[in-house]
Amino acid sequence: MARPRIVIVGAGFGGLSAAHALGGADADVTVIDRRNYHLFQPLLYQVATAGLSPAQIAAPIRAILRKAENVRVVLGKVSGVDKDRRIVKVEDRKEVPYDYLVLATGARHSYFGHDEWEAAAPGLKKLDDATGIRRRILTAFEHAEPAGSPEARRRFLTFAVIGGGPTGVEMAGAIAELAHVALRHDFRAIDPGEARIVLVESGARLLASFPPMLSEAARRSLVQLGVDVRLGMPVTACSGEGVIIGDEALEAATIVWGAGVMASAAAHWLTAEKDRIGRVMVEPDLSLRDHPEIFVIGDTAHVLAATGKPLPGLAPVAKQQGAYVARLLRARLHGKAEPEPFRYRTWGTMATIGRRAAVADLGWVKLDGTLAWLLWGIVHVSFLIGFRNRLVVMLDWMWSYVTFQSGARLITGPGSH
Repeated sequence: MARPRIVIVGAGFGGLSAAHALGGADADVTVIDRRNYHLFQPLLYQVATAGLSPAQIAAPIRAILRKAENVRVVLGKVSGVDKDRRIVKVEDRKEVPYDYLVLATGARHSYFGHDEWEAAAPGLKKLDDATGIRRRILTAFEHAEPAGSPEARRRFLTFAVIGGGPTGVEMAGAIAELAHVALRHDFRAIDPGEARIVLVESGARLLASFPPMLSEAARRSLVQLGVDVRLGMPVTACSGEGVIIGDEALEAATIVWGAGVMASAAAHWLTAEKDRIGRVMVEPDLSLRDHPEIFVIGDTAHVLAATGKPLPGLAPVAKQQGAYVARLLRARLHGKAEPEPFRYRTWGTMATIGRRAAVADLGWVKLDGTLAWLLWGIVHVSFLIGFRNRLVVMLDWMWSYVTFQSGARLITGPGSH
């Protein structure tokens, strides 16, 4: 009798957590991803601001799963799902059949109906995004050095970050530290410390999902770093010349988008009910309605917390959902009782602003400053795949902290000359 076939689409935190937990199960597991590596997205901003190199926050999927002999990895881009035939369609490959399907395909940028802004204001979801933004930031300083006029120099030294969520806050703080600290002795004609970093948030406060006291602490920390924080001011246009904030035109050579996300195309593949940002509406056990063999997890799934609000797109959420689906599938494979409906156990949320500056909402206690920053570092290093990555990142952070130097200030890729 053939063993059950479990297909997992996506090797992010959710998909990889499910694959790990299904290692050694009495089933043939196939992991499909368009890239051959697992990416630690929470540290992408450090690659974008030249704090870490790409290899320090990514690891090959095959190497991570090498000990799970029942798990195979397929490199390919999924283009659809046939629920009736139980087939996953992979571009340039034959169809992949399944008995159970786990979709963990993540999220992408949302420009709120203005997709034409993407060319001028890239978001931060992939390694290519991070190295592209790094190229833009470092090239801006290089172009400012020989600029022929004060106006041109001012434009090159102006950086606009759109969105006051964790991505925007972390990016703005990291760019400020790069300009004011790491690059301060590297140029002759310009003072990188004169760089202007503008963080724009349409809402009334930063980090809207955090308690107001931590939002204010984050704002104060950014202001101390020299960031110009604009609250309650929506961006109405983005172009290669800069941004329009309300009625004000801000000339900026570099724009970073961190204002919104949209779920992957999974809802379209499944012709399933979805929420306003494209997340699939799932049952309490994370399965698709009327299709108990299909599960949707992570940023792709609309799952309600105990508060009645959708769970946030965080790594711990995806990891717990991946582990839960694996437990449920193991129970089915062995004819045992399935676990209770999924329930997310939160340990809190955190965001970093800069050196010795972060905020942490642990529920029972709210922290900001150095203690929150140390806790943030410990938690993020512990999530990295592989001991070598943890050790290298920790040593790099210690080196940067002591020397005020950033170790990955390389301009590479298209247009890097």
